[in-house]
Amino acid sequence: MSNPVRSAHLPSAEVSWFAPICNGDDRFLGKRDPFYKSSFRNASQIARTADELGYRNMLLPSSYQVGQDTLTFAAALAPQLRQMNLLTAIRCGEVHPPMLARALATLDHMLLGKLTVNIISSDLPGTKVESAVRYRKSREVIEILKQCWTKDHLSFRGEFYDLDLPTAPVRPYQQNGGPLLYFGGYSPDGVELCAEHCDVYLMWPETEDKIQAHMQKVGAAAGAKFGRTLDFGLRVHVIVRETEAEALQASRDLMHLIDDESGEELKNRALDAKSYGVSKQAALREQSDKDGFVEDHLWTGIGRARSGCGAAIVGTPDQVYDKLMRYHAMGIRSFILSGYPHLEECELFARYVLPRMKTCSLPEELGRRPAMVPDSPLGGGTRL
Repeated sequence: MSNPVRSAHLPSAEVSWFAPICNGDDRFLGKRDPFYKSSFRNASQIARTADELGYRNMLLPSSYQVGQDTLTFAAALAPQLRQMNLLTAIRCGEVHPPMLARALATLDHMLLGKLTVNIISSDLPGTKVESAVRYRKSREVIEILKQCWTKDHLSFRGEFYDLDLPTAPVRPYQQNGGPLLYFGGYSPDGVELCAEHCDVYLMWPETEDKIQAHMQKVGAAAGAKFGRTLDFGLRVHVIVRETEAEALQASRDLMHLIDDESGEELKNRALDAKSYGVSKQAALREQSDKDGFVEDHLWTGIGRARSGCGAAIVGTPDQVYDKLMRYHAMGIRSFILSGYPHLEECELFARYVLPRMKTCSLPEELGRRPAMVPDSPLGGGTRL
């Protein structure tokens, strides 16, 4: 089978960290510590640290019940960053698509082209809609965004939107299509949407053979039906320490206060807690051994208290690095990492593993950054 990875030639990867703007940080899961409460001060400190330490992107998630607003947070953070991109999550249908296109284009200018976008198709707060309907609506949102960013006029008639508008106010800073679109979803409708329209397909942890098989499946769908290739990303936690014993102890310490009741409460906070992808993480945990490991250095115990990504790479610097390089050899070109507490684990990974990795910015590698002249009214230059 042909290689489904668009950037298979790259010796590098986009190594990203995670911003806990959805109240998901703590030293011990199951015991809320006010010190780690999600706030702009706390989360922006993590982002600035990740930028200074050399991470190339940062995922800003979206969750109504427990979250700060993603785009507002990104806009406030934009002037504080030196090199790091922001991967902002947008929930399709939450904002009228032409207005969303304008907001994202404005943010792209504020970030000088360092914007990437994570497409989410889960239910809006207070609603419950069939999965297939949500993905059809997401497809229309994406098609409208792309028209707004690349054409002189928006002309769109679909199931949910009927629009005829000029696009002059919504051109982004990045050329050649606008910001890269990242997407994660395991249902057939979700896979097809990504295959048709998105740039980076994000996965949660699985055993290596299942990750490889799923990449082939998604890549084949993109190639056979749409004549496209994709890049692939992995969202996973990390626990890295100087010795394996210390890493294992850190994983036990993280979970030592959790019980079934508090674990269920934590898992069910998010809007997507009952999604198909979350159920696959639960199934992965059921395959694990008595210590929570489903394969070498992939520990699923963290999923007892999280609704989304439910596994961590646990080990020494060599073990964590080797595991990441195995994923890279499969074709993973984007790693979105996190750990608890987020600031401390961000610093530990940057000390022990990040300097050994060849890192890149995917928008730069894929030619989305424009040439510059230094007189933009938005600051930082104008697109040539």
